[in-house]
Amino acid sequence: MQAQRDDRDASSVTLNADAAVPADDAALVERYLEHVRVEKRLAERTVELYALDLGKLRQQAAQAGVALREVQNAHVRRWVAQMHALGRSGRGIALIVSGWRGFYTWLGRQGWVPSNPVADVRTPKAGKPLPKALSVDESVQLARFHGEDNAPWLELRDVAMVALLYGGGLRVGELVGLDAVASAQARGWVDLDAGEAHVLGKGGKRRTVPIGAGALQALRAWLAVREGESKPMSEALFVGRHGTRLTAQSVWQRLKRRSSQAGLSTPVHPHMLRHSFASHILQSSGDLRAVQELLGHANISTTQVYTRLDFQHLAKAYDAAHPRAKIKPRSVEDSAPLSDGLSRK
Repeated sequence: MQAQRDDRDASSVTLNADAAVPADDAALVERYLEHVRVEKRLAERTVELYALDLGKLRQQAAQAGVALREVQNAHVRRWVAQMHALGRSGRGIALIVSGWRGFYTWLGRQGWVPSNPVADVRTPKAGKPLPKALSVDESVQLARFHGEDNAPWLELRDVAMVALLYGGGLRVGELVGLDAVASAQARGWVDLDAGEAHVLGKGGKRRTVPIGAGALQALRAWLAVREGESKPMSEALFVGRHGTRLTAQSVWQRLKRRSSQAGLSTPVHPHMLRHSFASHILQSSGDLRAVQELLGHANISTTQVYTRLDFQHLAKAYDAAHPRAKIKPRSVEDSAPLSDGLSRK
């Protein structure tokens, strides 16, 4: 049975190899893009990105004087090194090479190349980006903002959502999963009397998060109008105009619009408020374990990224406030008293 299957696979490859190969590189790329668009049904934006990556590949191959089917492993390694030397990020290079690898994998399946020249190519290690967080002033500015062009019930709902996202460090999925009242079926709920939010986090893990006075006040104001104005059709704490549970995408859209109305220069998304919550708690307390518990991280190494944000905050404060922060030392001896780990000049 296995031998018969192997024979069928071999004949399939031979058939593809005998099939008409596209006349030139442009036609070859277009055939692949048609494959990912029609057969793999990838999103149009993804197909566009593939086209850009393969456009770079064609340009590199043309400069090297080789056709796409003639590209060798040494070519790809050299092109990766050139991109790195020109300052392209490790992540950007990895995405481009991934697109090239998929293209040559497909060519191999068609029997049009003997091997994949990108198969074992390593890309520069991408540095893990710092999470984007608002400053304390920006967070307070957003939390205190009240829009005048919203319906009163809609404004109260959005204020309560921002207060919970920033005041409790909730994920957007945890936020929209909250019910107005506790029940055996509820994924999560808020206990106003205890000042706590009970949420269902990643991996089905439950945790309890304390809620501050500002968030509790906003929640009470929202719950007072929730029943009458939005006519809820579900048990959800946050509902839309039709009374159904608010979706994560809706929260993203409302928050982006609200941050623009509040005058913030950067569009805010829900996870940015979670990052801000964690960063500000760590700056104030220095208690990494407490932040881990509040965020619901299974491993403290996930939480440790916020220590980098905390140091970044300290370094900026040092640069802005220390009288010698911007003075260039005349000698090694002059700089010695300042080499305390904070000076970055």
